[in-house]
Amino acid sequence: MITIIVATDFSDVAENAVAYAAAAAKHSKARLILFNSYALPHHASNTILPASSVQKLIDDNNNRLQERALDIAKTYGIEVGFETRFSFVGDELSDVLKKHEADLLILGMGAKTLEQDLIGNTTTAAIKQLKFPVIAVPIGAKFEGLKKILFACDVLRGVPVQILKRIKELAISLDAEVEVFHVNNAIDELQSGERGLSEKDAIGNGLAGVSYYYKNVKSNAVIKEIAKEIKAFDADLLIMIPNKYGFWASLVHRSKTRVMASGLEIPLFSIPL
Repeated sequence: MITIIVATDFSDVAENAVAYAAAAAKHSKARLILFNSYALPHHASNTILPASSVQKLIDDNNNRLQERALDIAKTYGIEVGFETRFSFVGDELSDVLKKHEADLLILGMGAKTLEQDLIGNTTTAAIKQLKFPVIAVPIGAKFEGLKKILFACDVLRGVPVQILKRIKELAISLDAEVEVFHVNNAIDELQSGERGLSEKDAIGNGLAGVSYYYKNVKSNAVIKEIAKEIKAFDADLLIMIPNKYGFWASLVHRSKTRVMASGLEIPLFSIPL
């Protein structure tokens, strides 16, 4: 059985992601695990509390998470577990994913802010640091089936077979159509070069049996073009492969995947290599 982990701190953004995850779990007959990483409230951490008071705060949080899990199980008719840790969420995610042998992590994504764009947040950090599939769900996004999937990729770098396999499986399970979208300022090379043609053939072979389209655009503004194509294609989901930069390059490069995640109105599915 597929296992989906969804993190919540009970905020509106996180609870929207929980609802999305629950609906997706119902569709795929998956098991859902609610994860909450609990830290003491600021006012409590600045005071000296007896151990009994701290334990009560932890117990109250556990009870709240358990009640939420029971409610979701009843509402959606799915198997729901829960796990809470007394730590910061980013420190615990990797361990929780391993413990439950998870297949997918779903996290909420707040509205785009300058601070997020510059330093990121828990969700963009997970995309960057975890070598694990992550769906970032913006506030307001709902899972009502996914009929149009936009796969934005760098064809000139090549698209791994395992990535195409995962996209094909997803499209078939959802009865969705896929658009493979490529943006590059050297698109003429892609159209006429042997390597470009071989990569297009590889994509065709990898997505055989799926209704898919291929589109490329010549531009230096990759993020802007992807955002435009989301609206033009009326996509329900954006898929991207986060590229790993070396240390020095990371000082001047911001991951396009992370930037897109913090500025979308549809979920972003980040599939690492």
